[in-house]
Amino acid sequence: MSIKEISNSVEDIEALQAIAKQTFTETFGSQNTAEDLAKFLSEEYAFDKLKAEVENPESFYYFCYFEDELAGYLKLNVGAAQTEPDYPEALEIQRIYVLQKYQGQKMGLSMMQHAIAVAKKIKKSQVWLGVWEKNLKAQAFYRKSGFKKVGSHDFVLGDDIQTDYILVKEL
Repeated sequence: MSIKEISNSVEDIEALQAIAKQTFTETFGSQNTAEDLAKFLSEEYAFDKLKAEVENPESFYYFCYFEDELAGYLKLNVGAAQTEPDYPEALEIQRIYVLQKYQGQKMGLSMMQHAIAVAKKIKKSQVWLGVWEKNLKAQAFYRKSGFKKVGSHDFVLGDDIQTDYILVKEL
């Protein structure tokens, strides 16, 4: 298993777009309407939007590989790139996704450890993230990783306004 930072090459952005759409669909597709899912995927994972995010100096994207196959990805944010302004001195884990066929290989744990190492390296005292209130599997993983629920915020998927819990881990 290895983790490498994503470049702004066309190939990396296209690979990011493909894995982002696939992992999001695998994770949430059955619990949302096809229309909401399609709208979200086309807006949030548009090539130009992903390229701008990869090029943002306050965002960090990583690919996670299992035996040289792309198996997951991680997106971290600091400063103004964060999706909430309430944690200016923290690092946000905005996306941590593993393809279904690689789940159970401790890839999520490796990416979590990588995120915490990045936070410590850049001298952040907290890591935070949002997790859908209905994603119980992810919530259990985050609790096991030391995160505590501190609030919630809206997450818009297509035309559906959903609730994400905000979880924080002190470093």
